[in-house]
Amino acid sequence: MDISLFDYHLPKEFIAQEPIEPRDHSRLLILNRKTKKMEHKKFYEILNYLSDNDILVFNDSKVVPARLYGKKISTALNAAKGKVEILLIRPKNKEVFDFISWPNQWIVIGKPELKKGQIIRFGKTLTGKIEKETNYERVICFNKKGQDLKQEILSLGEPPLPPYITKPTERSFSGYQTMYAKKEGSIAAPTAGFHFTKNLLGRIREKGIKTEFVTLYVGLGTFLPIKTQDIEKHKMHSEFFELCPNTAKILNQAKSKGKRIIAIGTTTMRVLESCAVNHSRLKPQKGWTNLFIFPGYKFKFVDALITNFHLPKSTLLMLVSAFVAFNATDTTFNVVAGRDLILKAYQEAINKKYRFFSFGDAMFII
Repeated sequence: MDISLFDYHLPKEFIAQEPIEPRDHSRLLILNRKTKKMEHKKFYEILNYLSDNDILVFNDSKVVPARLYGKKISTALNAAKGKVEILLIRPKNKEVFDFISWPNQWIVIGKPELKKGQIIRFGKTLTGKIEKETNYERVICFNKKGQDLKQEILSLGEPPLPPYITKPTERSFSGYQTMYAKKEGSIAAPTAGFHFTKNLLGRIREKGIKTEFVTLYVGLGTFLPIKTQDIEKHKMHSEFFELCPNTAKILNQAKSKGKRIIAIGTTTMRVLESCAVNHSRLKPQKGWTNLFIFPGYKFKFVDALITNFHLPKSTLLMLVSAFVAFNATDTTFNVVAGRDLILKAYQEAINKKYRFFSFGDAMFII
């Protein structure tokens, strides 16, 4: 399947640079996969489309201030030799996702190009040495670990805003987190959750609608573009996730009773589909997933999706295209119809001046 099928033109002025306030006043496009009907609402009006037969599933991962700025140090003169920017990806030990103990060795990407042996100073007391080069990734060894390293990074780092946010404001940085974020480890936010406020979640629960949480630590895959013309040759970057036994039990029971499972965001979707054994059961687990969902994928567990508007030619646009395609008609699986319908919805959003990407408006695909 050619990547050009998932391209569209977006005027730059529609790329949101900061979140709207209050967050639940963002706009909401409701897309019915079967009828192809579209409706335009405010996000808080989603209450009118939910009932006590629904379960909302959120990704509770928390963004860490993983972008650090420093200076290269000459080992001979111990003098600054140029500015450096790095992005922490994950601890070096990939067998576990350890953002709790904060080890001293990390996988990073950086610019300008980092060479083995280079020493970088961050702030006054934190330094790191590049120990290994692998393609675009590097291994850095810090001179601190544990809570000492954590405090340095929390003090010196900043949230790694996406590159299309070219004019960030204070609200851009402070707003790059869901209000229910709990488990530290993501380098990008699960942005579909931005639209939920404490007030809206309270009203949702008052209506008898259940909420559950899974965890996927959003990683480098968010930043990597597809470089193959044939999308089926693209390999997703692995991300660590966890679906605990109690949550799996609750969702399995809900599914068996015919309740509607609504994924809040593509990251939640990937967790649930990675854990789905069949159309009625999830297997609790934790580990790494590189699940790439594109048109042709047959969904096993999720019934509806709340998501943002995604970049052209991105894996996320392909995921929502696949989800729309899965129920594009009552009786057939139609890849082309799904792609066409999602791009039609995007054009409708552009025509009505919706805000796009991380801080933009939302879509409810039912």
